[in-house]
Amino acid sequence: MTVPLFTRTDAVLGEFSLRPVDPYGDTELLHRWVTHPKAAFWLMQDCDLAAVEKEFARISADPFHDAFLGLHNGTPAFLMERYDPAHRELVGIHAAEPGDVGMHFLSAPTDTPVHGFTRAVITTVMEMLFADPDTRRVVVEPDARNTAVHALNKAVGFEVLRTVSLPSKDAYLSTCTREQFLATRGDHR
Repeated sequence: MTVPLFTRTDAVLGEFSLRPVDPYGDTELLHRWVTHPKAAFWLMQDCDLAAVEKEFARISADPFHDAFLGLHNGTPAFLMERYDPAHRELVGIHAAEPGDVGMHFLSAPTDTPVHGFTRAVITTVMEMLFADPDTRRVVVEPDARNTAVHALNKAVGFEVLRTVSLPSKDAYLSTCTREQFLATRGDHR
């Protein structure tokens, strides 16, 4: 069993933790998540198991990109990627500053949604990123059509800077400083 790298407890929903993705051992689980219709913005709908394994093995080997499996009360429940925007995703589009960290997250598809769960997931992700004292600002580039994630991003302090054209999408380049995130912590359920 892999020891979590980060753990937090939500007063209502319980324990959330993150551990590194095992690109080989987690393939079937990740395949189910990223090919689900609710994960359309991950652009992996047509991937087979081998393609998902290859993608997460590539991320695992990349010094500027990491993937983490999120657990809720010990059960796999979300995925988070962390990247260096000076080297991945936004090169030539965003002038990365020291302390910038890029992020993607995905809550696992479910037939029984729990009120406040995805907010608790993004809060866990942000707390993990800001647990590193070198992280000054989180940078994201969600698809401009992904209204659900825009609302979540705003709720935890992200500010949209501008719309940018990426190879696979038009995206809202958004940032959240440590101070902006902390200012939202009054009500995090």
